[in-house]
Amino acid sequence: MQAVRGVIADAILDEADDLDAARDMLSLHPDTDLVLLDLHMPGSHGLMGLVSLRAEHPGVAVMMISAHEDPQTIRRALAYGASGYMTKRADLAELQAGIGAVLACEQWLPPQLRDTVSTTKAAVSDTANAAKLASLSPQQFKVLVHVANGRLNKQIADDLGIQERTVKAHMSAIFEKLGVRNRTQAGVLLRTLELNDPSHQIENDR
Repeated sequence: MQAVRGVIADAILDEADDLDAARDMLSLHPDTDLVLLDLHMPGSHGLMGLVSLRAEHPGVAVMMISAHEDPQTIRRALAYGASGYMTKRADLAELQAGIGAVLACEQWLPPQLRDTVSTTKAAVSDTANAAKLASLSPQQFKVLVHVANGRLNKQIADDLGIQERTVKAHMSAIFEKLGVRNRTQAGVLLRTLELNDPSHQIENDR
């Protein structure tokens, strides 16, 4: 990507077509410094992709890329661990400035949206849920995603290559950490991270 090369000429770049591919790449390259994550990458389900990457790779900075420009969506992304947020209409200079800032461990927001975002308060529920989800271990988060997708304990055990009793132990810990009583409530909490894709909304309105 030209924007990245403009900041670090010898940067090693990898591209992924969906969230699972991004996870695989991060597992192969855990020393990755930055992920540019499309808010609506296939398999990402809005903020769920951000939260899953942050849970599995807490040392990797994640900058969100999106057509969403409403301050509340940006504030939510920051609450759930994004290091920066870039709109899809950003020009090359802005992309390079944003990437440079995040690599320097600074938070980045689009210049034209900074004032509005700074005065937008994160919802109490987002702040609370972000803290709860951040308390889950990477394996517990994987189990939670499977639960939200309607998988049973035996199916989860087979998918993750672990014992069913281990899944049950993870479930007990997940319920306690999230402050929920059952699988349905746990799945509903995770589903609050989903967002509608504005580009699809435009197409549907035609």
